Amino acid sequence: MRAHLGDRLVIESPATGTTRRDGEIIGLHHKDGTPPYDVRWSDTRAVTLVFPGPDAHLLHPGHEPGTAREPSRRPGAAGTGAASGRHRSGAHHTSDLGRRVATERERQGLTRAETARRARMAPAYLAYLEEHQADPSLATLINLAGALNTTVQALRGGGTEMPPGQGAALLHPRLLDLDPEECRTLLSTHGVGRVAVSTPDGPAVAPVNYEVVDDVIAFRTAPGSLPAAAVGSDTAFEVDRVDETMSQGWSVLAVGPARLVTDADAVRRLTEHARTAPWSGGEREMWVAIRPTSLTGRRISPADR
Repeated sequence: MRAHLGDRLVIESPATGTTRRDGEIIGLHHKDGTPPYDVRWSDTRAVTLVFPGPDAHLLHPGHEPGTAREPSRRPGAAGTGAASGRHRSGAHHTSDLGRRVATERERQGLTRAETARRARMAPAYLAYLEEHQADPSLATLINLAGALNTTVQALRGGGTEMPPGQGAALLHPRLLDLDPEECRTLLSTHGVGRVAVSTPDGPAVAPVNYEVVDDVIAFRTAPGSLPAAAVGSDTAFEVDRVDETMSQGWSVLAVGPARLVTDADAVRRLTEHARTAPWSGGEREMWVAIRPTSLTGRRISPADR
C-alpha cells in the first residue's frame, strides 16, 4: 500500500463490504508512501497513527468511500508513474487558506521546513495545505498560526473583508457583567474604538484610534469630520475584542461628555505620547476628550461545568 497526502483510508468489513470507518491521510512517515500514516478520522476528527490491515484500502481525492479501490503497487510497477502524475496534476488547486499561509510564510522569510517544524507538522503536509483545497483541523490551524506569529482568524481571512464573530457559538456560553475596574483595564491605554454621535441625518458610528490618559479617552480627528460631531454632547464610546478561535470575547462601553482639547500643553502632551497615528491619515490635529461618567462591559466565556 502506497499513499499520498490527502488520500482517504477506508476500512471495510471483509465479510459484507460495509464501510466501518474512513479518514484523511494527513501525515506520511516514509517517502515512498508506505505505512504507517497519520489519519484524521471523519467521525471524530481525531488524528491517530495507523498501520492499515487487510480490511483497509485507499481512495484518491474525489472518490466516494467504497466506490473504487486503490491497488497497492510495487516500486517500478507499471502504472505507478501515471498514478503519481494524476495526483500531482491537482497540486496547484490552491485554496484561499493555502495562499494566505504561503504569503505570510514567504513574507517572514521562512522555509516550509522551518514553518513545519514550528507548527509540529510534516513539511509534506504543509506543502499540501498550501497547494490544495484542504480542510485542516482547528488544532492544526492554531499550531500554524503560532508558527507564523499570526491568528487563526487572519489565516482564515476573517479579519480583513468579513466581520468577526461568524464562527460557531460556545456550547455552554456564559455572559458576565464587568465591573468598572476591569473595564478600565480592558480599555488599556490605546487601540481602536468606535465613537457614536448624533448628526442631522441621525445617529452614526465611526472607528477612531484612541489613547487613555488619566482615565480620559482621547482621539484625534479633523474639524467637520463625523467624530468631531461628538464635541459638546454626551457621547458613547465602545471597544471590543473577539477571539474567533475560542468563540469568546468582551466589550466595554464608556458614556460621558466629549470636549475639545484646547490647552496647548495638553495638546502637545497628547501628541508627543500618542502611540499610533490615525490610520485614516491626513491632517488630524483636533483632539477630542471623553471623560466617562458611566463605564460598563460584558464578557462571553465558557460556563463553569
